[in-house]
Amino acid sequence: MSTLLKNLSKYDAAKVPSGEHRDFAIVVSEWNPEVTNSLLKGAVETLIKHGVDESDIIVKYVPGTFELTMGAKMLIESYSADAVIAIGCVIQGETRHFDFICQGVSQGLTQLNIEYDVPVIFGVLTTENQQQALDRAGGKHGNKGVECAIAALKMAELAEEFYGDDFLDDMFDEDYDDDDFDDDDDPVEDKPGPRLYVK
Repeated sequence: MSTLLKNLSKYDAAKVPSGEHRDFAIVVSEWNPEVTNSLLKGAVETLIKHGVDESDIIVKYVPGTFELTMGAKMLIESYSADAVIAIGCVIQGETRHFDFICQGVSQGLTQLNIEYDVPVIFGVLTTENQQQALDRAGGKHGNKGVECAIAALKMAELAEEFYGDDFLDDMFDEDYDDDDFDDDDDPVEDKPGPRLYVK
């Protein structure tokens, strides 16, 4: 549905599952901060409104929208989040850079949803100008961050329904044997597991 026909902040609260005892991770692009910070605020406030404890929400930043895929992957592999929200904003310019970034991040986040059993929510605004972005980040069309938080709550519940509440532990419950690594191996490779570089 077109945003012109819908307010992004409006939803049926009766259809939103409780976020109590759930953990959520949010990765945010530093580019266009006036927009992305507003989207983040809407997402966090909505999660808390629906029972998520503020201490159970982790927020990390990446330089731009293109880096959201890698940031989301790091969060999936480093935290036991029930869902990850990726927040960014890409505004059309004079070159095709807009097209490549939009295509790259949409494909990247989709691939994470395919590879992992942790829902990744697409919270990227792709607009023709700054005003359109502001209109969707707390302006006249509501806040996309609110919509993303609701999607995260719903998908977290659906994932639990299909995979069980221990699916995150099971997904990363792998045994590593020291004998699998030679003394001459790269020391970084000797330490299996994700590394988090977002700040």
